[in-house]
Amino acid sequence: MSLEVIEKVTQVETETRERKSAAEAEAKKIIADAEREGLALLQQVRAKAAETGGAQLKQAEARAAERSAKIAADAEAEAAVLRTEAGKHLEEAAEYIVGRVVNH
Repeated sequence: MSLEVIEKVTQVETETRERKSAAEAEAKKIIADAEREGLALLQQVRAKAAETGGAQLKQAEARAAERSAKIAADAEAEAAVLRTEAGKHLEEAAEYIVGRVVNH
């Protein structure tokens, strides 16, 4: 029976590590996508602003920077949620192991 418990705990730990790695990878992808979208938006705004003049260019760059910052902040917030979810599973696994060790 204890071998089964150890195998189950090991499986849960492995799954938790995999979920955490996946969440971190997804968070990095979200941030990279946000930065790429922000830069693409900035390039579009710069091209348009070049046609209409220097004053409008400065305004457009400021808006693009704000949007890029918001996208990055949203991506970071989502990444934090994913990391928190992954961390919850790790605590459950640790509690399970401690409970099994204490009870035996």
